[in-house]
Amino acid sequence: MGQRAQAAAGCLTVALGVCAGLTVWAVRAQGRVRRFEQGPDWSVFYAELPLLFLAGIAAGLCAWAAVQGLGARRRRSRNRRSAQVR
Repeated sequence: MGQRAQAAAGCLTVALGVCAGLTVWAVRAQGRVRRFEQGPDWSVFYAELPLLFLAGIAAGLCAWAAVQGLGARRRRSRNRRSAQVR
């Protein structure tokens, strides 16, 4: 896989992680923004949203790094086997 394809795959994985983080936030925040007979809970926006956004980025980066590490390990073992056959 070329460098551009690897970069695109990494960006796509991080974007999917961000979408997952925002989805988790949206599901968790629905009932907490407006509470009955209380004012709106603004901490949902200024504290939780950025944290879950960053958590989504981190999860995407970890997933991409794990896939890249497994791919590199597989390529190395394949190269060793082909060198032993020769």
